[in-house]
Amino acid sequence: MDYLQNASELPYELPDFAAIDLAELVPAFRTALVDHAAQIAAIANNPEAPTWENTAEAWEESGQMLQRVLAIVFNYTGANATDQVREIEATISPELARHFSEIWLNRKLWERICDLPEQPEGSEEEALLRELKKSFIRGGAELDDAQRESLRDIDAQLAELTTAFGAQLQTATEDAAVLLTDEAEVAGLSAADKEYFAKAANERGEEGWLIRLGLPSIQPVLESLENPAARAKVHEASLNRAAGSNEATLLQIVRLRAQRAELLGFANHAEFVAAAETAGSLAAVEDLLNQVTPAAVANAHGEYKRALDKMAVSGTEPSAGTESAAGTAGLSGADWPYWDAQLRAEELDVDEAELKKYFPLEQVMVDGAFFAAKRLYGIDVRERTDLAGYAPGVRVWEVTEGEESPVGIGLLLTDMYARPTKRGGAWMNSFVEQSNLLGKAPVVVNVMNIAEPAEGEQALLTLDEVQTVFHEFGHALHGLLSDVRYPTLSGTNVPRDFVEFPSQINENWALEPAVLRNYARHVETGEVISGEFVDAIRAQAKWGQGLATTEFLAACWLDLAWHKLSAAEAEQLAATDDAAAQVESFEAEALERAGVDVNGALAPRYRSAYFNHIFAGGYSADYWSYLWAEVLDADGFQAFVDTGAAVGESGTDSNDATADLDDDDVRFAGERFRRIILSRGASIDFEDAFWMFRGQQRSVQPLLDRRGLSQG
Repeated sequence: MDYLQNASELPYELPDFAAIDLAELVPAFRTALVDHAAQIAAIANNPEAPTWENTAEAWEESGQMLQRVLAIVFNYTGANATDQVREIEATISPELARHFSEIWLNRKLWERICDLPEQPEGSEEEALLRELKKSFIRGGAELDDAQRESLRDIDAQLAELTTAFGAQLQTATEDAAVLLTDEAEVAGLSAADKEYFAKAANERGEEGWLIRLGLPSIQPVLESLENPAARAKVHEASLNRAAGSNEATLLQIVRLRAQRAELLGFANHAEFVAAAETAGSLAAVEDLLNQVTPAAVANAHGEYKRALDKMAVSGTEPSAGTESAAGTAGLSGADWPYWDAQLRAEELDVDEAELKKYFPLEQVMVDGAFFAAKRLYGIDVRERTDLAGYAPGVRVWEVTEGEESPVGIGLLLTDMYARPTKRGGAWMNSFVEQSNLLGKAPVVVNVMNIAEPAEGEQALLTLDEVQTVFHEFGHALHGLLSDVRYPTLSGTNVPRDFVEFPSQINENWALEPAVLRNYARHVETGEVISGEFVDAIRAQAKWGQGLATTEFLAACWLDLAWHKLSAAEAEQLAATDDAAAQVESFEAEALERAGVDVNGALAPRYRSAYFNHIFAGGYSADYWSYLWAEVLDADGFQAFVDTGAAVGESGTDSNDATADLDDDDVRFAGERFRRIILSRGASIDFEDAFWMFRGQQRSVQPLLDRRGLSQG
């Protein structure tokens, strides 16, 4: 346990994963809780008058062993969730919730914080004091004794229930994998995909092709499967996973969140969440959603009609039971992605299999994402083969201030390939957070779920996967380039509707000509991607935005519908004898109110029973934050274009001379973004920071233009 009680001796305090004994994590966690509780008691009971050093900075210095243990546990629960790891998470989650409830409800500690003098305007100290007061108030510091006891109980129950939801979903998702056994069922799949799915089946001791499910409702494989019955089988499995197992759990989560919000003086959980975001209010959130929804739904209806026409021209009969509201034959949710893909291939003349050959993972990551960061920020990313990750295939990279510079910034771990013990999706986490007070450099990890290639071959990415690599590395840069004194303010410890801004900004570089032509080289010939292909890619990026945006908005509205319930309304729902039926009915009514149905063929990106973001992750009543951040991104990236650091939408040809931007302009713009946004963490006023970088207040119009949703 010594390796957890004390900081790792490896570079940058990288955990010594080889030394970690899972059996020691719970005892280490409990030792860390006792240690942290003693440190908090020492601050609260200090007989000296409160000062910045003996209260605020002492708070920031406390709990370091606890953070080391939690960093390992919570990274493992997402990326390496064996049965033993899940059991560890289930054990520690309620204990951790009770521990922090006691801290937020510690009257003496709260009084000391309130007695601290106001700090200089615009300083990190002012930001830290503001964050501490907000955290304590939202943790119940101003409640009376009876309310405090209720809050303790609610927090402990929520910790257990949200952990259970995530564990149940991961098991249900793995169990819902679809086994196709007839060659005719996998017609349309590439040879590489069939090999991957056959390997997955073999690993489970079965013959055929095993299609594991990703988190969203629409599975990417639907675009390729020619067999309607196979498509229906995959889509049905996706929509119904965790059905009958997670509904009762989520109803209790909703009930407790509503009760908690009312205890803290809010009308509902959605109001509670919005108040802490840069949006500031639920009204502002709904105003944004209402600006985008009508255009998205209108476009989705148009896309549906065109896909239906494409199916009709092919002479294919519609699936049974897919009639439109007018009674005419329609497309099913399983068939829509396939016919949309056929239409896209025909109109854009893009050979998807050939396109992927320009996107080998190594090139995308090293010659794409890392190259773009070097151009913008001058940093260098080099692999450290002497350092090991926590699972086979996890790589460790050192980030420095330049190729010739000895100044280290931190470490990046990359965990790119799917495995059964990893939950779906992609994300960034931290093992060590940057802090000048503690003298710590960041250690962060990017996790994805790319299909692992056959031995001796390279993983070839879809365009969506390419953009995800850039997106997650954008999060990593936010953590790596942090330069603040206090860990509470470090890196990605910012509101949800701002944390996605840097990552979505970073996505833009994936299609910037100067970056694209550096990494998009044919895996077999080495040929740089042609201008014609780039034109098609840019058109493809706007293709199907009606469907994509509407399914996302449907999930946003569903999230808010659950979390706008009052405690009494949530209590009534949770009292049902048939949780599955109750959830299904609630979903249908919520989506109808939002006006996001498209001929019965469109499901929200996540249905409630597998909506991990809001019932097990940190996005409850906050899924809309991705859209809020994209508004900032779509508008904010124009600052790079205006300063000559990017060509933006005009750069359609990878060989175009406009791609040869002035290196000084690129570095100037990159350093501005690093200085104003990336390095500041939560030490800034977010609206002011955006205005400083962009030169004007945000507008939703660039987002509508980017997604092809502008009307008129």
